[in-house]
Amino acid sequence: MSNLISAAAWVRRGVATQHPAKYVLDDKELERISALAHIELEDARVELERAQKAAQAMEKREEEPDPDEKHDDESNWVDESDNDDAMEVDGGASKSKTTIRDPTDLSQYNLDDYDDEDADPTGGGIFSNIKGLTYYRNNDDDPYITLKDDEDDNERGELEILPTDNLLVVAKTEDEISQLEIYVYEESEENLYVHHDLMLPSFPLCIEWLDFHPVALSDSSTTKTGKGATSEFGNYIAVGTLDPEIEIWSLDVLDAMYPTSVLGRPDVTKAHVPTAAGTGKKKRKKPKQRMPEKGYHVDAVLGLSWNKSQRNLLASASADRTVKLWDLSRSPIVNGESGAKEAGAIRSFDVHKDKVQAVQWNTAEPSVLLTGSYDRTVRTFDSRAPTSGVGASLGSDVEAIRWDPFENYGFYVSLENGSVLNFDARTLPSDITQPSPARFTLAAHDGAASALDVNPHIRGCIVTGGTDKQVKVWNITDEEETASGKRNISLVTSRDLGVGKVFSTVFSPDDPLTVAAAGSKAKLQVWDISANSSARKVLASKLAQAGKVVKEKSSGGGGVVGVVEEAEDSESADEDD
Repeated sequence: MSNLISAAAWVRRGVATQHPAKYVLDDKELERISALAHIELEDARVELERAQKAAQAMEKREEEPDPDEKHDDESNWVDESDNDDAMEVDGGASKSKTTIRDPTDLSQYNLDDYDDEDADPTGGGIFSNIKGLTYYRNNDDDPYITLKDDEDDNERGELEILPTDNLLVVAKTEDEISQLEIYVYEESEENLYVHHDLMLPSFPLCIEWLDFHPVALSDSSTTKTGKGATSEFGNYIAVGTLDPEIEIWSLDVLDAMYPTSVLGRPDVTKAHVPTAAGTGKKKRKKPKQRMPEKGYHVDAVLGLSWNKSQRNLLASASADRTVKLWDLSRSPIVNGESGAKEAGAIRSFDVHKDKVQAVQWNTAEPSVLLTGSYDRTVRTFDSRAPTSGVGASLGSDVEAIRWDPFENYGFYVSLENGSVLNFDARTLPSDITQPSPARFTLAAHDGAASALDVNPHIRGCIVTGGTDKQVKVWNITDEEETASGKRNISLVTSRDLGVGKVFSTVFSPDDPLTVAAAGSKAKLQVWDISANSSARKVLASKLAQAGKVVKEKSSGGGGVVGVVEEAEDSESADEDD
């Protein structure tokens, strides 16, 4: 598996806890982990049983053994009757008469009871040994912890997140290990560094930040901040992976072992088990598409969108061709042990005929969703009445979609062929087979336009990224603002930021001309566009209209800020010497 960053997300200033809490493995957390682990073990048990039944059902052509060919076991047999120095097998037998042991008799090894373990009074399970470990409330009580007083204060200072700092979360895979890396970006110091990371069980495909406290399996202390009181707002990241489940992690907890909540994990009777493809002796058939389920996804989660108005709602797009709506205030387990009927997804939409690549809520109309699919269509509909939606047919697969925050009816779509299209939802037909021309089409990249974002601060400014390794900023002027009465689209600036093929480009939620980009080189870069004098000149009028003031900065890197690698840091030190 190649090294890459598949997605990136900003966290606005002042949201993160100034002093993130350390993960605490107390009794409540043990109870929560045990509940999650129990479901995983039951899934594995059901998967094994189904695999065994599938193997028995498949027709196998077993090869007949060759009678003239000696088995490996027979070639290693020794005739002890001809060996005078043979060891006595039976203690009561004389040396002149040696008992020959049957080489196929393995009873002495007691293999039938090999897998049996002694009864565990604590209840067993993969986490049964954790509770036996001694843990302490603070480092002063632990004799093995030498980090005391001043050193503890120094560590606390190093982990501090200031109100003027942004967080950047990236979904990274490196050396076949997937994780979330949480960066701190200090704009005034032009500094970017990794604050902490969280391990993921599967390859991440998409992430979405949200500030709503999701309901966990139990009331864990890890979901609380301050002096044990849960605040109204939180700091969480939702992750979609190759697995059908959606994990939600707290960004204010360091070194967490398990996510705060897992959406879409089915009960013990609904384990995600792939269908066997065959033994290899016959022509393999294409695996059948799994039947969709209303309460959870059955394939990879490709897109996520959090509703900023109805903060308890999260929408997800999946390779199982469905879009699902989740209520974060409800139980995360589908038909769990409690038998709650409301558990799982509250709505499921079948509006596409192929994998759904992306989904996004409309910020101005909180009930309206926009979706894009590999069936080469985009659709927008009210989640309360999905059958009355409208859509457009495209000439290529959808890569990314974005609503225009300044037009509640306008949206952008980037395609695999490198184009970016702009549509007016008011003019789209309900019948997808009817013509649905775009308001304008932009040939943005040589290759797939894999990343797209719309500036939330200034009107008519978008950023795109492509497999041609370029990040481009575009200026779009409306018809009424031009002398010719026609829409004008111009390239403001473009740059290869050294991230490889660009998979994610995101505008900062706090600064109008700051963009984060990441891609196939598993590298994150922050680009301050205001370092480019021509960009400041082109966007000056729009910045003034929005009431934004951009200070000119003198940056040796041309406005690009990245993490300084150890090798680079040592080279700089040598040059200074």
